[in-house]
Amino acid sequence: MKLWQKTTGANQLIEKFTVGNDKNFDLLLAKHDITGTLAHTAMLEKIGLLSREEKTAVHRELRLLLAKAESGTLVIDEGVEDIHSQIEFTLTQQLGETGKKIHAARSRNDQVLTAIKLFIKDELKKTADSIAVLFDILLNLSEKHKAVLLPGYTHLQIAMPSSFGLWFSAYAESLSDDLEMLIAAYRVADKNPLGSGAGYGSSFPIDREMTTELGGFSEMNINAVYAQMTRGKTEKFAAVALAAAGATLARMSMDICLYMSQNFGFVSFPDELTTGSSIMPHKKNPDVFELIRAKCNRLQSVPNELTLLITNLPSGYHRDLQLTKEILFPAFASLQDCLEMSVLMLKEIRVNEQIAEDDRYKYMFTVEAVNTLVLQGIPFREAYKSVGMAVEAGVFKPGKEIKHMHTGSIGNLANDRIQKTFREKLAKI
Repeated sequence: MKLWQKTTGANQLIEKFTVGNDKNFDLLLAKHDITGTLAHTAMLEKIGLLSREEKTAVHRELRLLLAKAESGTLVIDEGVEDIHSQIEFTLTQQLGETGKKIHAARSRNDQVLTAIKLFIKDELKKTADSIAVLFDILLNLSEKHKAVLLPGYTHLQIAMPSSFGLWFSAYAESLSDDLEMLIAAYRVADKNPLGSGAGYGSSFPIDREMTTELGGFSEMNINAVYAQMTRGKTEKFAAVALAAAGATLARMSMDICLYMSQNFGFVSFPDELTTGSSIMPHKKNPDVFELIRAKCNRLQSVPNELTLLITNLPSGYHRDLQLTKEILFPAFASLQDCLEMSVLMLKEIRVNEQIAEDDRYKYMFTVEAVNTLVLQGIPFREAYKSVGMAVEAGVFKPGKEIKHMHTGSIGNLANDRIQKTFREKLAKI
């Protein structure tokens, strides 16, 4: 039996097709649907559609269901369409006619959208917390290895001196910018759509300010039509945020894959964190970072997939939007896995402290040589030519003393400022 069903049952093939994989994702929404229902039924009591006794009974049963949802023991019974129906049917079984009253002044459209927004808020907060763990490790590594030089590259050609302090800190600051995207997505999700109904409001004297506060939202989507238009749009904002963080992890992983190779030899990891070859006994493969790179590159396709799904939909609810769950929800889990594995690996990273002593990298000091001549009063173009001729003649002798002291350079990482900015952002989500 479906909530919307009157007398005629649905064709089984139609039911299988329209439900699709939805039940697999619905249990992730259970506690959030219950949170929304707690807020909604408290409001129903205020406007006289539930008595105090009815509301008390409903909330007692909802909190029992919430405990099951949080422990992972809540299930969707055979023949029940979704988690939203399961909750209402359970209340009806336990409370009789009272359970049938809870859907007054609400549509499944605003009910589901409310649960999705609460889920997205929760997942964005978890993502931000995991990013913070990785951020701290990167800054700690930056400070620990700030005096260790490594070549900087442009066009994958040796360019200028960099350092592990600079390199680790760069990815920490990148995560700080990614946090901006998470904050923006969180703010979009943090608006209450409950009360918009099917997308056109209600003739009941509902109190949307009340459900906004009780539901844990900072504000509401004011216009009832627009509230429903945020389905798909909210998911896309979240996907863009995940893609941004994914891009940072993918790029860092690519660096590490290069730096682990024998041609570079800049970093290494304990044997138990790498994998071998079935025929080449010398191999220590960076499989973890290759998979982080791949998974995070896939994450960057999620906004595009959502865009294609919702492009040219008119206003109002459409069943197309059901598919946003199977696009976005796994993306949260995938990024979480990648963040956790990045933390695990970076805790054990080993840095080669002798890179600058290798004669293969002596040309990363050519700019330092040019700058030294300029500081002695030689015009830049003449200094450039002089060092260039020494390189061509094979007589260039590098001076390896680095005097980069401006903000954000090898000698002045300013990690305290990066840390302060990150913490200020993290407090907003």
